[in-house]
Amino acid sequence: MLSGVVSNWLLYFYMPSEETIAAGMPLFITQGIVFAGMTVIGLITAFCRLVDGFIDPFIASKSDSLNHPLGRRIPFMRWFAVPFGIMTVVVFTLPGMGGELFNDVALLVCLVAFYVSLSLYCTPFNALIPELGRTQELRVNLSTYISVTYFIGTAFAYLVPTIAGLFQASLGIANAYRVTIAILAAIAIVCMLLPAFTIDEQTYAETEPSTTPMGASVVKTFKNKEFQIFEVSDILYWVAITMFQTGMPFYVTSLMGLDSSMNFVFFAGMTVLSLAFYAPVNILAKRMGKKRLVAFAFFFFCLAFIVTSICGQFGVPELAWGALVAILAAIPMAILGILPQAVLADIAECDAVETGENREGMFYAARTFSMTLGQSLAMILFSSIATIGSGGLGYRMTAVVATVFCLLGGLVFLRYREARVLTTIGASSDNGEGE
Repeated sequence: MLSGVVSNWLLYFYMPSEETIAAGMPLFITQGIVFAGMTVIGLITAFCRLVDGFIDPFIASKSDSLNHPLGRRIPFMRWFAVPFGIMTVVVFTLPGMGGELFNDVALLVCLVAFYVSLSLYCTPFNALIPELGRTQELRVNLSTYISVTYFIGTAFAYLVPTIAGLFQASLGIANAYRVTIAILAAIAIVCMLLPAFTIDEQTYAETEPSTTPMGASVVKTFKNKEFQIFEVSDILYWVAITMFQTGMPFYVTSLMGLDSSMNFVFFAGMTVLSLAFYAPVNILAKRMGKKRLVAFAFFFFCLAFIVTSICGQFGVPELAWGALVAILAAIPMAILGILPQAVLADIAECDAVETGENREGMFYAARTFSMTLGQSLAMILFSSIATIGSGGLGYRMTAVVATVFCLLGGLVFLRYREARVLTTIGASSDNGEGE
């Protein structure tokens, strides 16, 4: 919910479209191109995500090595759930309290703090996935359940303009958004504290602290050949999906000519359709493996992005374009919402078998790095490309660029040697049973 609010509405709030400005949205930060074809919002978000990416290994190392009665992950989740929620609200509040230069600097500081607090909660949380899912079936199931809650949270994030519309007449568009985000943040904090106070990590997870120093742990993680392939494809995926998600409000309003409240309608449609495919994906992954499905999802997503790039043309009704994009995106969303987490859990366990070290936190921190790097690049590209031309040309080009990155991601992932990873894990399990 919180990451969805920032990833989907930060650009919309601080670099509003002409339609949003006409609806009364003030301009808080410096607009337009300022350096090397990049905007202030693009530079700020890219820098903040890179800071987050570099701090993730430090947090992962501290989590992996934590010696605490509650375990290695739960203490972080208890300590940082509330700061994470608060910083989400501050990102949309403090940078609107002064002049343009003050707001630019305030947004930079607040966004850094937001991503650090996100990492302090999410890196330990993600490290629980391979620890709680000790078998292939459990991993796929756990990744499925987490993906369901991800879509539910993101759906709430897409409700921001709809809920804000209830307050807009009395508060104005900017304050209506802030009140809405504060409400969602309060709900999110409660949700984040639930696992922190209900999971007994000592019972279900491996809580033996790692003794590998952070630098050595990072090096060992990135030396893993299968992880290298996963990481490159993941970066390319996050560039593509972030450009698509960031562009959705603009595609709906500027290209399709619909009201901003339709963002939630289309996302809800994609989510419902995607959830309908969860059970088949869960079953197929166990029968035919994860690699084939993930590669298929990359290539199928390309079709959804290409259709997005031409929406609003050829006399086709606006709603028909939205429905078509939602239908095409639903299948790859289901697959890529579930399986990459399970693939990474396989890689982490295979590495633990081969090295004798449990460094799950570092693997998931490294994945967070790929996410942050991909999102940073996507924000730079989107905020720059979106300014090209007029009549929505820049928005169409962002969808085309997303297609290219998604295609490359699928081609890279085809190099992943799933059979080798599963054979190594299976051999270790067989030896353990024999003993």
